[in-house]
Amino acid sequence: MSHDPRAFRNALGWFTTGVAVVTAQLEGEEPIGITVNSFSSVSLDPALVLWCLDKGSDTLPVFEKCSCFTVNVLGEDQKDVSNTLARAGHHQLDGMNVAKGVNGCAKLEEALAVFECEVHARHDAGDHIILVGAVKAFSSAEEGRPLLYHRGGYQALAG
Repeated sequence: MSHDPRAFRNALGWFTTGVAVVTAQLEGEEPIGITVNSFSSVSLDPALVLWCLDKGSDTLPVFEKCSCFTVNVLGEDQKDVSNTLARAGHHQLDGMNVAKGVNGCAKLEEALAVFECEVHARHDAGDHIILVGAVKAFSSAEEGRPLLYHRGGYQALAG
């Protein structure tokens, strides 16, 4: 069955998602980050998460080769981080408050939750690659409000 890609994307936009930044680093290179909204849990035992990367992304060469990545769940006050790292060619973490995680990847200090992963699997999925990570360490804030994305724009929780 063939369908209109724009109409399909618009229909998918009804599903509200959180916003995350995935970071990685190849040996001898600077760490990078990319904004994603395709993050999901997979399994509690073992602890697995996944996210999806467009094969057209300028970060694909890094994520095809990296052995680890970190998923940083953004708070509603981190729109600037999301916007910066969502743009092609703007994936450096310069000026961001980062620390090196147990997996060797950068983690954003102000993230609401952080999942430090080793690559468990990569799956070809149409115009995307699904990256599954085995969680080696994680942390989460005691309080905060997530950055949400719905129908092409940022949203806030009511109340």
